[in-house]
Amino acid sequence: MRVFLGPAGIPVAAEERTTTGGLLTLRRLGLDAMEVEFVRSVYLSRGAAESVGELADQLGIQLTVHAPYFINLLSEKRETVEASKRRILESLDRAEAMKAEAVVVHPAYYGKLDREEAFEEMKTVTHELLDGAEAIGGKAKLAYETMAKESQFAGLDELLRLVETVKSSRLTICVDFAHLYVRGNGRINYAEVLDKLRNFSHIYSHFSNMKYNPKTRRFTDIHEPIDDHPPFKPLAEEILRRGIDITIISESPILEADSLKMKETLKELGYKL
Repeated sequence: MRVFLGPAGIPVAAEERTTTGGLLTLRRLGLDAMEVEFVRSVYLSRGAAESVGELADQLGIQLTVHAPYFINLLSEKRETVEASKRRILESLDRAEAMKAEAVVVHPAYYGKLDREEAFEEMKTVTHELLDGAEAIGGKAKLAYETMAKESQFAGLDELLRLVETVKSSRLTICVDFAHLYVRGNGRINYAEVLDKLRNFSHIYSHFSNMKYNPKTRRFTDIHEPIDDHPPFKPLAEEILRRGIDITIISESPILEADSLKMKETLKELGYKL
């Protein structure tokens, strides 16, 4: 088994606020993963992405990519769908250049579609994206993220159904444990989640804590440092018990500090890092 740990984006401690500066900082800290954040724009040229990939390879750091947030593959507006596809394919192109493992995507909002209509439309657009990925070449996967809000496509079961239906080695899931915790309004069964992922050779994931709103008595999609909402230790125990290969990207506001906290928890439980 292998657990990769690192932050979503350039670590807070990096004095040089660049992707390469972030990689060098992670090496110094003893972390071995980074999600390159294209959430505002695809800010790396193909040549720059190749240089990032070469450095990451030299340092032994696994890369993933997060595509821009401005994506809605189920929009009523065709131009929005086409622009979303372009952003995803551009992210996949840079991921290939830097030899990143996967491109994480917030795929869509249901809008006026019911669940089954949305599923059928997502199946069609996913096939189109995978055709585009094949044209780019390489092996980087398209990883739809489990989302926190019921208005967003989609929860774990629906994404698993999509992966099973599409049947492509280039399609996978990014399991955001904090998002699933919000969907469950403060409840998550790690054993149940990992049981559903037992056929995945490698799991890509996000972890952080989420903010509780005492007025609504619900957890919200606002990331917080790791404490107990949800707790990390029970997840670590399940990962080690099962011998899972997994990448855990910290989306905590303190980024690499919580990656190091997760690393320490795994070490305390007996994982040899």
